[in-house]
Amino acid sequence: MSYDCIALNKRGKIGIITLQRPEALNALNHQMIKELEQVFIELEADENVRAVIITGEKNFAAGADINEMLEFNPEQARAFSFRHCFARIEAFPKPVLAAISGFALGGGMELALVCDWRVADNTARLGLPEINLGIFPGAGGTLRLPRLVGAARAKEMIFSGRPIHAEKALEYGLINQLADDALEEAVQTAEMLASKPPIALKLAKQCINQAFDIDGIKAIEFESIAWASCFATQDQREGMKAFLEKRKPEFTGT
Repeated sequence: MSYDCIALNKRGKIGIITLQRPEALNALNHQMIKELEQVFIELEADENVRAVIITGEKNFAAGADINEMLEFNPEQARAFSFRHCFARIEAFPKPVLAAISGFALGGGMELALVCDWRVADNTARLGLPEINLGIFPGAGGTLRLPRLVGAARAKEMIFSGRPIHAEKALEYGLINQLADDALEEAVQTAEMLASKPPIALKLAKQCINQAFDIDGIKAIEFESIAWASCFATQDQREGMKAFLEKRKPEFTGT
């Protein structure tokens, strides 16, 4: 499928999605969100792709397109919210990484927050400046940011609207890695993740995501069932045999 606002390239077992509205600093509009939903449907069905990277041309994404939002009423605003697309990405059964250069602001930062792993370079500026527009983050930012950095730092960032640089983001735990080249570092990390057993990765991701939404006893029970189901896979046998035989395992996703 062809896309207008994004580009999809594949490098081995890695799918690389590039946001491509550089004239608007990759601001997220309706068309780009629609294309992001579609490309994740495509990549979920592609068994050859084991990890996905989201990056942007020149910048990651400098928020949502304000031109589209200016005259919204509340119902239109709710329909425009990116929550469904971002929920799909968060629940995607393969690892998703964000490679962040330049601005990751507003909806762009909320997009980074739904990724499993965030890599940034020294040009990165991350923030939620919506308060300066008379609104606040509306695509999961008020939920996901506190889970990463704690309530106090999340309130500081959301209430002030001030972005932070990459070093501060690393200190906060907002990003996983700081690199000279965010995309190449993300590719190396994605290749490492792509070598892991896909079924076990998928189940581990489900357990971690669900842990925030259900009580502890239910979360542990869900984890126990998911963990035990790994013993129905060839990858479990391969992983344990390889360990005993002191060799590198070769996981097939079966």
